[in-house]
Amino acid sequence: MTFNFPMKKLKYLIVVFIALTLNSCGPYNFTGTGKIDAKTFQVNYFLNNAPLVQPGIERTFTLKLQDIVQNQTNLNLVRTNGDLTYEGEITNYTITPMAATADLKAAQNRLTITVNVRFTNKNKETDNFEKPFSFYYDYPGDQQLIGSSLTTALDVIFERITQDVFNESLAKW
Repeated sequence: MTFNFPMKKLKYLIVVFIALTLNSCGPYNFTGTGKIDAKTFQVNYFLNNAPLVQPGIERTFTLKLQDIVQNQTNLNLVRTNGDLTYEGEITNYTITPMAATADLKAAQNRLTITVNVRFTNKNKETDNFEKPFSFYYDYPGDQQLIGSSLTTALDVIFERITQDVFNESLAKW
């Protein structure tokens, strides 16, 4: 059995296939940012203004915010005059008991951190905002938040807060 397909129709199908393949809804990537009207960003050092101060968390947060923007965009990190600027302060670091035992001791505690973020887009002022972002980490009441357990808690909290900041500023989710 032979298959005869006119060359003219084959050329037409190839042109239609290529046209449909190249047609798209515009720039898109898996972070959902689409086209960003900027080339550079800066993350100013976030101060720790929380009533209960845990030393070093301001540096950790600043670096994690830089990392997420670098990893999910093609923007260049600069020290000054960025097209996009992130700045703010850690405003809350609290540990609260969430559940009690029969002898009224904490069975579970919650660490909550709140970061106030100011975002400025030089190229699109309607994107500017100032907003608090907060998240928590629950841990056993008989455990102290020091060393690796503190690192784990900060990783969980800052991963969520930085992703929320990214989504609010660039992904628009």
